[in-house]
Amino acid sequence: MHMRKKKWARPELAACSWYIEEDESFRNRWRACFAHPERPLHLEMGCGKGVSTAAMARDNARINYVAADLNADVLGCARRNAAAACGENPENLRLLQADICFISHFFGPEDRPERIYISFCNPWTEHPKHAKRRLTHPRQLMQYRSFLAEGGEIWFKTDDETLFQDSLAYFDRCGFFPVYLTHDLHAAGFRPNYVSEHEMKFTGEGIPIKAAVFRMGPPPAAWDPTRYRLTPGVRAEILARLDRETDLREVGQDGPENA
Repeated sequence: MHMRKKKWARPELAACSWYIEEDESFRNRWRACFAHPERPLHLEMGCGKGVSTAAMARDNARINYVAADLNADVLGCARRNAAAACGENPENLRLLQADICFISHFFGPEDRPERIYISFCNPWTEHPKHAKRRLTHPRQLMQYRSFLAEGGEIWFKTDDETLFQDSLAYFDRCGFFPVYLTHDLHAAGFRPNYVSEHEMKFTGEGIPIKAAVFRMGPPPAAWDPTRYRLTPGVRAEILARLDRETDLREVGQDGPENA
């Protein structure tokens, strides 16, 4: 989904004290960027226009957020949305322009975020070789493991069934286990659910939203995630095992936590 270039975005971001542009010097010291570094730290990978980001930061003032995206034009929109919701200088939000494919250059083990959000990332379903670009591919998940807090969670949403099924296998291979899963988020009544501009669009088209919460477990045996390829046979085997071993029913109305 492409956006027209916005001439105002870069000047506004340059003047914004809570915007950070591809600065690796913050690695391992993100908590110190906030007035209350002792509070939980949540990351959003691919925040887009920040519609849901702004609502989260507004409603959860005691949680610190870093919202990352590569595109300066969408980050300009995110800045305006956050300022409208939280004021011109939100205490608990930072916007980061960065390539999430290299996110471990920007976050390190001392940052220890308790939660990562991945919502409506590009499914990359056009060709099998493009799968490695997914934000849920093992080469990404193993990067997140390198700095996620012990027992930390990844909250994942998508409209794409293929991406969702593949991602179940990816998370399993990387040592994450599901604590919540639904194939129709709105029908399940899951909360809290902060709706992004993408979710509004797909829901309006009648597409059910797939969602899951994964918790980080023990690390898998040493392997090279950059060379991982999910074959149909392996995919089917993993999904069948998950069905047998894990209760993946659509449970309750509340997520693992209400914050």
